[in-house]
Formats: sequence, C-alpha cells, structure tokens
Amino acid sequence: MNILVTVDKNWAIGNQGQLLVSIPEDQRLLREETLGGIIVMGRKTFETLPGKQPLYGRINVILSKDRNYQVKGAVVCHSLEESLEFLKQYPQASVFIIGGSSIYDQFLPYCDTVHATFIDYEYSADTHFPDLDKSGEWSLTAESDEHTYFNLCYSFRMYQKK
Repeated sequence: MNILVTVDKNWAIGNQGQLLVSIPEDQRLLREETLGGIIVMGRKTFETLPGKQPLYGRINVILSKDRNYQVKGAVVCHSLEESLEFLKQYPQASVFIIGGSSIYDQFLPYCDTVHATFIDYEYSADTHFPDLDKSGEWSLTAESDEHTYFNLCYSFRMYQKK
C-alpha cells in the first residue's frame, strides 16, 4: 500500500483541520497516481473534497466510526480491520492512503511506500506526519528536482520501508 502526503520541512500536514497549502502540481500528481486505483481516507478528509463527492475514476474507501454514515458511490468502513479486510481483494500497489492524520497513523505500519510532497517552508501547524528521515524503518529512494509554486519550493520524494 502507498501513502500520499504533503508535508512541510517539519513534517507538518495541517492546521485546525485544514491543509497547509494547495499546490496544483501536487493535486495533479494525486489525480494521476490514483486514477483507476483505490483511495482510502477518513470522513473529515472526505468532507473537504469538492462537493463532498467521491473522487471520480477510483474506488473511494471512507473510514468513519459512525455506523450510520453512508456515501453514495463510496465504500464506508468503520474500523481499520474492516477496511483492511475489504482492501485484500485489490492489488496492494493500487491502494493509496490520502489522509487525514489518524488514518495515516493507522495505515503507516501496513504501507511499504510513501510519496511525500516535501515543501521547503515551515508552517504554523497542529498536525504532523511521522518524520521518515529520522525513522530507522524508512529509506529515501527517490527525489525530484526542486519545483516552485509562486515563492514555495518543493520536491517529490519517495520513501520505501526497509
């Protein structure tokens, strides 16, 4: 399984329930990488999508503790175990975890690849992703050249579980 995440230089991912920044090239990469695959997200992340609608061309899996929560065109699971059981029927390389924080924390042990958009900037944030550079479990295996979006510098990094 894969994780797609955007982090700042301190591995921050959000503040007060919002993304830190929206970079068009990062959004394009998410579309391209996940099209035809399976995306897994929490309810709060799902409700930030345009129109609160499942993303087209993908199987959308939403985790919610609310047993009555339903979304037309998506699969709703109520626990990590239930979602892992559902995902067994698909090739693990086609599964992408897209957030939020608690979903990342739950699924990280089951993933072998993290695609991180790494922003060379420090935001005010209250939510962080584990620092894979300091983890003994992950290796940086690829990094793009530096890109810019207005005054932000960022790169795309790939980490593999050792």
